[in-house]
Amino acid sequence: MKNTINPFNWNAELKNLEVDSIDNDLVLLENPIFTSAFDYPFKVDVTTAIICMKGTMRGSTNLKQYNAEAPCLFIVLADQILQYEYMSDDFSGLFIVMSKKFTDNLLINLQERFPLFLSIQDNPWTPLNKEDLQSMVDYYSLLLKTVRMKDNPHRIDIVKHLMQAFFYGSSYQFHKIPDTNKKSKQEVVVEKFLNLAQANYKKQRELEFYADKLCLSTKHLSKVIKENSGTSANDWIDNYVILEAKALLNSTNMTIQQISDELNFPSQSFFGKYFKRHVGMSPKEYRNN
Repeated sequence: MKNTINPFNWNAELKNLEVDSIDNDLVLLENPIFTSAFDYPFKVDVTTAIICMKGTMRGSTNLKQYNAEAPCLFIVLADQILQYEYMSDDFSGLFIVMSKKFTDNLLINLQERFPLFLSIQDNPWTPLNKEDLQSMVDYYSLLLKTVRMKDNPHRIDIVKHLMQAFFYGSSYQFHKIPDTNKKSKQEVVVEKFLNLAQANYKKQRELEFYADKLCLSTKHLSKVIKENSGTSANDWIDNYVILEAKALLNSTNMTIQQISDELNFPSQSFFGKYFKRHVGMSPKEYRNN
């Protein structure tokens, strides 16, 4: 069975909206109204940049809470797990949706992509002043005009250059935010632990692995994480595993056995007991609900 991630039912969501696009690689939307109730975590297979002109959004990406207030730029990366909690009634924004194929071919040099994407994983939104917002809106208008030039044989190349410029500009926006508060040693440990947990939770659920990576004892690591985050280290690891499991159950057609294998559980039965212990219901019950 093909494993398909469906962050949105595009046909259902966009059938009554005017959409400008180039195949399935680039979609431009202005103030779309989504009818789906995103009251569950779902995994996205597209990168979405939102130029927020008015209103607020609240939710989480990969368990990290955000509260984005316009004017701002908000970016969700492919393979992140997104959960919306709130979008204000007066929200207004311009959406640029890009497929993984499009973004992977856009910036070949990983060293160019890494600093921006690392910043976005830490915090998916950055405020914009009036001049920055107007520049983003002007950029979107130019991109839209180019997408609509369907008779231009160089359209896709022009769009790629425009998107490269967008990412370079976004990198500047995300990196010019002043770091007014120096992080304590404990906060640095928490940040390193969470980055390690996010990168390794599918294969490593034992605290000893993370303590060894950070050259700390498990006792000291547990104390630092609990005191500085309010959540135990083991709970953070479990939260990442459960979040991924919920997203795969909700937004893919993977079987429960395939999800169990994806998360490196020794058996489907073991995965089922683990999931029920943390969620209060079996994976099948959660999917059906």
